[in-house]
Amino acid sequence: MRKPVVPSGAQRSRGTSSASDKVSPLRLAALGSGRDDGIGRRALLIAAALAPFGARVVSAAPAAEPVTPALVEAAKKEGKVTYYTAMDLSVAEPVAKAFEAKYPGIKVSVERSGAERIFNRIGQEMASNIHRVDVVNGSDAAHFISWKREGWLAPYLSEEMARDLPDDMRDPDGLYCTQRIHLSAIAYNTRMVAPDDAPKGFMDLLNPKYAGKLVKAHPGYSGTIMTATQQIARELGWGYFEKLAKQKVLQVQSATEPPKRIEAGERAIAVDGSDYLFWLAKERGSPIEVVQAVEGTPQISNPMGVFKTAPNPNAARLMVSWIMSAEGQSFIVNLSGQYPANRQVKPKPGRPPLSSIKTFKEDPATVEKQADQIKAQYARYFKV
Repeated sequence: MRKPVVPSGAQRSRGTSSASDKVSPLRLAALGSGRDDGIGRRALLIAAALAPFGARVVSAAPAAEPVTPALVEAAKKEGKVTYYTAMDLSVAEPVAKAFEAKYPGIKVSVERSGAERIFNRIGQEMASNIHRVDVVNGSDAAHFISWKREGWLAPYLSEEMARDLPDDMRDPDGLYCTQRIHLSAIAYNTRMVAPDDAPKGFMDLLNPKYAGKLVKAHPGYSGTIMTATQQIARELGWGYFEKLAKQKVLQVQSATEPPKRIEAGERAIAVDGSDYLFWLAKERGSPIEVVQAVEGTPQISNPMGVFKTAPNPNAARLMVSWIMSAEGQSFIVNLSGQYPANRQVKPKPGRPPLSSIKTFKEDPATVEKQADQIKAQYARYFKV
C-alpha cells in the first residue's frame, strides 16, 4: 500500500503558472522510479510513519450539516483558506475568485501542482508537523484511500451534498467526495494531422507514421496519468507502453501540458491529457480534435476533502460545501466543461455526455497498491 511520501521542488501558488516545462531526464528518472532528488523510498516511508494521526480510526458517516450563518461568520473570522489542487490554474483560479465573491472577506490561497507531487508534499508536511492544507483536491483517488487510512481527513457532509451526490460519489464515512470528473483523452492538431489520417485509438498510436509526433505526460507527476496508466496497462497490457516508448514520445510532467503542446504546434498528437483543456482550446478556435478511443478512454474522478489539521476548518467546510453545491458545480462545468458530481447539474452544452463515451473502469484501490510498481515499469520502458 502506498504511504504519503516526501517530495521536493517548489509548489505552485496562486498567481503563478503550473509546471509546464519539458522535464530533464534526471528529474523524470527520479519521478518515475518513485524517488525524488536522491531520497530513497524506505526513508520516505519512515518519514510518513512518524506523522500524526496514525491511529487510523474511522468514525461513522457524519450527519449532514446546513450552511448556517454561524458557519459563514466563523469562516470569515478565519479569513482565509488554503486549497491544494491538481486542477489547472485556468480553472482553479476562477473557482477561487468565485468563492471569494460569494463570501467576501475570505481569501483563497491556491496551491496548484501535479496530484502525485501534492501527495508527496502533504506527506512531508505532516511528518514535519506543518499544518498548512485546508482543502485538498486531486486527480488520483488512491491518495484519499491512503489519507483516510492514516486518519488525516476530517468528516464533513453538507445537506446539499447528502441530498445531491450519488452514493458512489461520496466516501461512506464522509471523509471525501468526488468534486468533478474528466477523461484522459487522445487529441490532435488538425493543421498537422488530417482527420482521415488521425488515430482512432491507442493502438493506432503505435503506427510508425506517428513517430516523433507524440507528446505524453508522466505518472510520477500527474494523478490523471497515474490513474490512466493503470487502466491502460490493465486493458491493453504493459507491452503497449513498451511499444509506445519506441515512438520518440516527447515526455512532459502534468496532464495539463499535452493540450498546450499540441495547441502550440510543438507536437501533432497528445497520447493523453486532461480532456477539458483540449475542449477549451477548441472553443478558443484552436485546431484541436478530441478522440474517443475505440478501446475506451480512461475516466478520472477528482476527490476533495478537508484535512483534520486544517488551520482554517470553518472556511474549509464552507468552501467544500460551495464547490459541491449546484452553484459551485455549475460554475466549474460552465467554465471548463468537466463533468459534475452533483446530479442537479447538467453537463456543459456541446460536450458529449459521459454516458455516451466508452470509458475504462477506474480502480483507485489497485492504483493505491500498485503505484510504485506502475512508476517503475513506466520508467523502465520510457527511460525517464
